[in-house]
Amino acid sequence: MSTARVTASDLAAPVIVQTLERRSLLIGGVLSVISVIGAIFQPAQFFRSYLLAYMLCLGATLGCMAWLLLVHLAGGRWGFVIRRILEAGTRTFWLTGPLVVPIFVGMGTGKLYPWTDVQEMSKEPGTRHLVQSYLTPTGFTARSIAYLVVFGIVIFLLNRWSGEQDHHPERDMGPRYRNLAAPGLLLYGYLIGLAAVDWVMSLDPHWTSTIYGLLYLAGEALIAMCITIAAISILVKYRPMSQIVTAANLKDYGNFTLTFVMVWAYFSFSQWLIIWSGNQPDEISWYMTRLHGGWNIVGEFLMVFHFAVPFALLLSRDLKKDTRKLAMLAGWLILMRWLDLLWNIEPTFHRTFFISWLDIVLPLGMGGLWMWMFWRNLASRPLMVLYDPRTVLALEEVHEHEQQ
Repeated sequence: MSTARVTASDLAAPVIVQTLERRSLLIGGVLSVISVIGAIFQPAQFFRSYLLAYMLCLGATLGCMAWLLLVHLAGGRWGFVIRRILEAGTRTFWLTGPLVVPIFVGMGTGKLYPWTDVQEMSKEPGTRHLVQSYLTPTGFTARSIAYLVVFGIVIFLLNRWSGEQDHHPERDMGPRYRNLAAPGLLLYGYLIGLAAVDWVMSLDPHWTSTIYGLLYLAGEALIAMCITIAAISILVKYRPMSQIVTAANLKDYGNFTLTFVMVWAYFSFSQWLIIWSGNQPDEISWYMTRLHGGWNIVGEFLMVFHFAVPFALLLSRDLKKDTRKLAMLAGWLILMRWLDLLWNIEPTFHRTFFISWLDIVLPLGMGGLWMWMFWRNLASRPLMVLYDPRTVLALEEVHEHEQQ
C-alpha cells in the first residue's frame, strides 16, 4: 500500500476522541475552580497538594518525551504504532510547563520549602552552606526554568519535525531524530534527577539520596506507558488503530510496563537498603517518619499493589494480549503513582497518616486538563505519520493481512 492511497482523513482520530476531549475539559475545569477555592481557605495545604499534582502531570509529559526519544533511537514497529500518542503527550508540555509558576509562589511565600527560612536553616551546620549557596530562591527559580527550557526545546523539535512529515514529499528523518534522541535521553536522565532534588527532596533539606532522581525517572516512564496503553484500549476499537495495533504490540507494551514496575521496585529497595544499613541519623529520619504513624501501611500497600501484584499479573501472556485487562491494570498503576508521590510528599508535613481533600481534587483537576490537551493534540494530527517510509511498511502489512 503506498502513501498515495492514504490521506489524512484515512488516519484521522475517531470521533470518540473529541467526546473525551470535552469531558476531560469539563472535569478538569470544574475541579480546578474548586481547587482555587481551596487555595483561598487552605493556602499551605494547597501548595503541597499542588506539588503532588504537578509532579504527577509533568511526569506523564516527560515520560512521553523519554519514550518518544527511545522510539526514534531504537526503532521498531512497537514504537511507530504509538508515536503519535506519545507526541500528543509531549505537547501537553505547553500546559504543564507554565504550571510551575504556583510552585515558585509557594516557595516565595515560605509555605512549601523550609529552606526559604534562611535564618532558621543557618543555625544548623549541615544546612547553613546549602541555603547560602544552592537552595536559594533565585537559584531554585533559575534552575527550574532551565530544566523546563531544555525539555521544551527537545519537545518542540520532535513535534516540529514530525509535523513536517505529514506533508509531501516522503522523507526519512531517522538520522535527524537519532542525533537528537541520544543526547536528549542523557539530558533527560540528568535533569530530571536535579529537578526531583529541587522540587521534592528539598522539602526536607536535611535528607539526601543519590538514587532519588532515578525513582522519578522510573515512575515517569511507567505512568507514560500506562497512559499510552489506556489510550490504545480506546482507539483500538475504531479505525485506523483497529487495523494497525497487533497482539504482538500489546505484548510489547505489557513487557515495558513490567520492566518499569521492576525498575521502580529495585530503585526503591536499593535506596531503603543503603540508607537503612548506613544508619545515619540525618539520613534515616526520612524513613523513620514513613515507617510509623500510619504511613507504614501506605508503604506496605505500595510494596504489594505497586510491585508484587502487578508483577505477578504481568507475567501472564494472556493478560498482556487482552486490551481491556491490560488497560485496567494500567489505570491501577496510575493510581499507584499518585499514592507513591503522596507517600513521598505528605509525611514531610504530617508525621501521622493524612490525606487532604486537595490531595485528591487537585491531581484530578490538573489531570483532567492534561487529558483535555492530550486528546486535543491527538485529534490535531493523523494517527500515523503520512510521509514517513515506515508508514508505508506498516500499512502494507495491514493491506497484506486484509487480502489473506
